[in-house]
Amino acid sequence: MTTSLPILSLLETRVLGVLAEKQRTVPDSYPLTLNALLSGCNQKSSRDPVIEATEAEVITALDNLRFLSLIVESSGGRASRYAHNIEKVLHIPTQSTALIAMLMLRGPQTAGELRVNCERLHKFADISSVESFLVELNERAAGALVVELPRQPGSRENRWMHLLSGAPVVEERISSGVVSSVPVGDVTLGEVAALKAKVSRLETEMGELRTSLEALYAELGVAKP
Repeated sequence: MTTSLPILSLLETRVLGVLAEKQRTVPDSYPLTLNALLSGCNQKSSRDPVIEATEAEVITALDNLRFLSLIVESSGGRASRYAHNIEKVLHIPTQSTALIAMLMLRGPQTAGELRVNCERLHKFADISSVESFLVELNERAAGALVVELPRQPGSRENRWMHLLSGAPVVEERISSGVVSSVPVGDVTLGEVAALKAKVSRLETEMGELRTSLEALYAELGVAKP
């Protein structure tokens, strides 16, 4: 990534993504209050990874984004409200903001997935239109904001990923069949946080399955193997 912006954390990109999303989906409530923003960040649906940020963590993220001019704070009634400033800072059109917001909220996606997921933010005419904006974001003179990832085995389309949290690390299958990690750039704190969140969620699900299984054994009167 060669833009002048520093690498953003997972939570900072989540905050930006939520602001860009809610601007289009709930315009009557935008700019957002801190409570609304926190709820959007911790939303269980349409988010990957799902996170559980605290109010203090969101405030810290807002402070960092405000320092970079990526958000604007205003007073509305008794609470401060927040709006994103993505287009002005990154010099991109609203269509590109919709794509980057969806990549920040849902992780890597194909052009087809982005077209469907961006429906409420911007209605792209077709997949080729999505691809045109992605290529434009990738070939910016000021520095790429997205990157096309290597095609996964069995996939018909390549996925795209935003670069606001740094370059990704992709996996490559070598002739021996062993999967090796090929660094496209440094692993960022945001990527580490995303991995930890996924591991934590899987551990919780495993614990719930184990509890359910033990209850079933007890109900059937069967000894655990």
